[in-house]
Amino acid sequence: MDERPIGEYGLSAGIALAGSLADAGRYVFTADDAVELRPADVRAETVARLLKSLADAGWIIRLRRGLYAGTGRLPGGVDVPPFATATSLVKPSAIAHLSALAHHGLTDQIPLSTTAITIRKVVTPSMRGLRPLDGPHVWHAGGLDFRYVVVVPSHFDLGLETIWLDERFRVPITDRERTVLDLFALPRLFGGVGEGLRVLEQFREGIDLAKLVAYALRYGSVAVGKRLGWTLEATGAGPAVLAPLRELRASSYSSLDPGRIRRGRYDRRWMIIDNRAEDRV
Repeated sequence: MDERPIGEYGLSAGIALAGSLADAGRYVFTADDAVELRPADVRAETVARLLKSLADAGWIIRLRRGLYAGTGRLPGGVDVPPFATATSLVKPSAIAHLSALAHHGLTDQIPLSTTAITIRKVVTPSMRGLRPLDGPHVWHAGGLDFRYVVVVPSHFDLGLETIWLDERFRVPITDRERTVLDLFALPRLFGGVGEGLRVLEQFREGIDLAKLVAYALRYGSVAVGKRLGWTLEATGAGPAVLAPLRELRASSYSSLDPGRIRRGRYDRRWMIIDNRAEDRV
């Protein structure tokens, strides 16, 4: 990162500007925020150039056009946590999937990127051809990768909670039960349904199963409900928990793992094909 001096005026004005933004709680801020909250002795027409100079020097981070994050390098500034950066880059969005799984202590894996769900279509710089693609489309900002999964509005609102990361930052995140449901709704994002089976085997006592089943019913997919019900039964859940999922009417068999060939043992009670032993397509 280029850390060349930005000039005496730029440095002093940048420190003053960063202090004003921090005092207002704007640790992630837009160019318009910077104009609005600039100190009285900083001219509005100089703000854009000042922000560019600060970003070029590494004093602040440019997340995308017109959006910046402060850093702990400036007096009064702090480093913005990845979860806060992710939910600021795209709004509305909420931390989910493997990032939420790790936050809730349901996996030992360390996510390589921060994952969030959103109802908005997300166009990353790699989709525009501005950056070379090496793997899935992610948003790269501040040396970190952020991945967004688009969901329908009814799925976005299901099981969200707001948590404080520290005294300054709070973010929306899928709660423990919704995160577990996603293991069965989108198993391909977790490497297959085996991850859901592992989580229910190891952590079932710490999961509100009634809430998990209620989320599955609200999710509106019979296949997801049957996949979850089969796994809950396999990991020891009782009849009272399973009953609402057993009552779902399936018109055809669903694969336990949608990422594998539809071949395996047919379970008529759950209308599930246990295809875990089959080769992936």
